[in-house]
Amino acid sequence: MNATAKNARLAAATESDPRWAAVVARDPKADGTFYYSVKSTGVYCRPSCAARLARPENVRFHATREDAERAGFRPCKRCKPDQPSLAEQYAAKVTEACRIIEASESAPTLEALAKRVGVSPYHFHRVFKQITGLTPREYAAAHREKRVRHELGCSGTVTEAIFGAGYNANSRFYEKSDAMLGMTPSNYRAGGANTDIRFAVGECSLGAILVAQSERGVCAILIGDDPDELARDLQDRFPRADLIGGDAGFERLVARVVGFVEAPKIGLDLPLDVRGTAFQQRVWQALREIPAGETASYTDIAKRIGAPKAVRAVAGACAANALAVAIPCHRVVRNDGGLSGYRWGVERKRALLEKEAKS
Repeated sequence: MNATAKNARLAAATESDPRWAAVVARDPKADGTFYYSVKSTGVYCRPSCAARLARPENVRFHATREDAERAGFRPCKRCKPDQPSLAEQYAAKVTEACRIIEASESAPTLEALAKRVGVSPYHFHRVFKQITGLTPREYAAAHREKRVRHELGCSGTVTEAIFGAGYNANSRFYEKSDAMLGMTPSNYRAGGANTDIRFAVGECSLGAILVAQSERGVCAILIGDDPDELARDLQDRFPRADLIGGDAGFERLVARVVGFVEAPKIGLDLPLDVRGTAFQQRVWQALREIPAGETASYTDIAKRIGAPKAVRAVAGACAANALAVAIPCHRVVRNDGGLSGYRWGVERKRALLEKEAKS
């Protein structure tokens, strides 16, 4: 075989390898999954290397950088594959910033955080949101909300809990307490005491369905096989709330929810009592914007809320949703269109999507 034919065969083999497409696209998502070496220069690179594209017949792929070095190649001086990637460096800085926020009595300023981790404020803000799905201020607020829930459960008074969570004044906390807790701080601290939650259990084609409503709106739609288990789930959420069995009027509300399950196109226009972190609420709002009969991937949702790298966090928010069908997490699928985990079972997810496709 002459040199020209040999090079053509090598080039064809490289171009048929799916890793070559990542090299051509300089795809940063492929970094760390493999490395490639260039015979003509004697170096090995990350897939995202910005150097001029090598001729395919000169390229070889390696599972690890150690494999490339054992084959006699040295690291590229441009993409530095023997050092942590830029994405890894940014992730480490964001993690450091999160720990700083969590350890601070009051939320650090953007400038102070950026200086601590050695990045410009503008760039730090962009990278932080890209990785976590939240701005540094939103992350600090979410952490403070988490702290106040903890403090309300163990502090002597509500005031102690408020200041213990990092609020500088009672008024600033009470401005957001209703949306954050779904009730007054005193009632939350008492496990939902003095809070009336009406509920009823019905039957639908997916099994038993429990609908619960607080003064603010529908706060739970739970689906399962055992009505008693659904009731215990609701009771665990508010162990000291007054759970009141629904009357005839409330039964009509349950019937509306069941009707929506069976015929999704009729819509479900009900006031909702939605409680969650700032990030969860953004995800849940994006889910409510997916039309019946359509689906979106976890990656799509992450992009829609401006956090393209927060795919796992999006999946976590879907799993935390307690309002089945009203917040349609069943419309979120894998990138390949396959059905992944669903809080109420993958078979129910498939059944809901089939109903929506037919209606």
